[in-house]
Amino acid sequence: MFMDLSGRRCVVVGGGAVANRKARKLLQARAEVVVISPEILPELASVATELHQRRYEPGDLVGAYLAFAATDSREANAAVAREAKERGVPVNVADLPSEGDFALPSTLRRGGLQVTVSTGGASPTLARRIRAELEKSFGPEWAGIVEEYGRTRGGVVAPGEELEREVVRCLSRLSG
Repeated sequence: MFMDLSGRRCVVVGGGAVANRKARKLLQARAEVVVISPEILPELASVATELHQRRYEPGDLVGAYLAFAATDSREANAAVAREAKERGVPVNVADLPSEGDFALPSTLRRGGLQVTVSTGGASPTLARRIRAELEKSFGPEWAGIVEEYGRTRGGVVAPGEELEREVVRCLSRLSG
């Protein structure tokens, strides 16, 4: 999902590894990360803008732009999803993606380049493995390629072989 989350209130209900991954993605997007859970991993607590060390309560999604149900309780996740739908807040439900409104892709970032892989929530682990394979083909130099290409071409993408020649030209300019 490509959204501008800068300064937007995003509520993550859950305090474990799944909640931690989701919160870190939100932090990368410069969102205001609100975490609600009775038990919270220390690394998750360190990324939260706002921390509530307690169980989820109805009303916790007031003012939320996005919600994430990432607890180890089916009942709690279902309650978060219900409130989100009542309030018109898009929700991601970790244990039952079909109950939510969106799934987060696994994203490879190289400067302005973002390559995402999604399995529609069916297998986040598989999406991460595919992203790891893509990392081998799209190394750190791609950040410079995207920046240079945008500067010289104004973001216009050329068709077919012309694009390949342009990428090679950008690489050669960056290397010397």
